[in-house]
Formats: sequence, C-alpha cells, structure tokens
Amino acid sequence: MKVVILCGGLGTRLREETEFRPKPMVEVGGRPILWHVMKIYAHYGFRDFVLCLGYRGKVIKEYFLNYEAMNNDFSICLGEKSRVHYHGHHDEQDFTVTLAETGEDTMTGGRVLRAAKYIDGDTFLLAYGDGVSDVNIADLVAFHKSHGKAATVTTVAPVSRFGIVELEENLVRRFTEKPKSEGWMSAGFFVLTRRVLDYITGDDCIFEREPLEEMAKDGQLMAYRHHGFFYAMDTFREYQHLNDLWSKKAAPWKVWA
Repeated sequence: MKVVILCGGLGTRLREETEFRPKPMVEVGGRPILWHVMKIYAHYGFRDFVLCLGYRGKVIKEYFLNYEAMNNDFSICLGEKSRVHYHGHHDEQDFTVTLAETGEDTMTGGRVLRAAKYIDGDTFLLAYGDGVSDVNIADLVAFHKSHGKAATVTTVAPVSRFGIVELEENLVRRFTEKPKSEGWMSAGFFVLTRRVLDYITGDDCIFEREPLEEMAKDGQLMAYRHHGFFYAMDTFREYQHLNDLWSKKAAPWKVWA
C-alpha cells in the first residue's frame, strides 16, 4: 500500500527554517521531520512512499539521492572507473521512495491528483510531511477496511495553547494548563480509496475543503478517533518543542526501536 506524503507547502509561519528548504526538511533531532513521518509508517510495514514535491523540492531530491553516502561509511575508487562501496547498512534499506514533482503553486488536492499515476491498488495512505503522531497505523487501516467508505481521517481532541482559569467571583477555583477542548480536529493520517480522486477537481483544489466536505455530505468520510499524541510543526515555537521532546528522549511518536 502506497504512502503519499504532501511535501510542497511554503511553510511561511516557520520562515526562520524554511527560507532555503521546504518545511518537511526542517530537522528534529538532526533528521528531517519528513524522515520521522516515514519512520512511523515503516514501523507498521508501510515502506513504499510517494512524496509530492513543490516548494524547493530539489532539496528533498538531493537528500534521498545522497542518502546512502550520508548514512553509511563508504570507500570510493576515483578515476574513470569510479565506484563506491558502502560499508554496513542503515535501517531504511527497503524503503522505496518516489519523488513526484507536483508543482510549486498546486494545492493539496491537486498534488494528490498529480501523484495518482504512482498509486497502484485501490487503497492508499495520505499524510502531511510536517506532523507526527503515535497513532497505530495498523489499527487505523483495519478501521478503514471495516466500514467500506471512501475515506478515513484521523481525528484528535484539540489542546488549548492557554491555561484555563475557573473562577467563583474573583476566587480561582481551578487552573488547568493546556486542557483538551471539546470536539475533534483533523490530524491527517488519512486512509483513502481511489474513489476520493473523483472529488478532486484540479490543481487549485484544496483537499481539506471541497473534497472532504463533499465526501462528508455523501456519507463517505469516517473518523478514526486517536486519543494519543499528535503535533504539527507550523511555527518556530512548535519546532523548538519537538526538538526538546527528542533531546529529552521523550518523543511519543518514536514508535520504532
């Protein structure tokens, strides 16, 4: 089953890190956050990836073209018969990565549509290249197969950025730091069938708007409720938080050994 990852956004709210590289290449613990997303899926046996490139996509191409050299010791023979011998191996030996140029200004739905030619089979996975979670992908896929609808979206309870103060007149009765709010929000981590492609109208189609809204109206969109960790890296503050969790060896999304 293919894992399609959206990697083409500008990342304007993280300009400190994205001026010269796409947001999925911003590093958490010395590795691009995209690498972390891929490792989550790989842990559950999904290792065939299609990366939808856009803004500064060449940086992602260069990363994977040089992956062997940058992650192994190697010996190189120079000259006309140049050859490289790699010593040892890394844990991503069996990853298959298709790098698909989907346009600098294409919207998220259009990127999925442009990458569709690389999707074989009726069911595929879709994720954002800037959000990590400890969601159990195997359970998510099993849930999707159980209901037979066109799409499943992973949902989480949103967490307030601010502490909540409960007052009785002017007396503070309770203070709750960053409580979970009512309702559910999309965390991405979709499971989709090819029927979803019929809801995408072209390059300017935003997947999170018309396609998801129309599927919901048609009764073809189901929610998988995830009660664990989810965090999207949109701002420098969030970038710092993820790196802090990693440095403390307290990263909930690190489900792999």
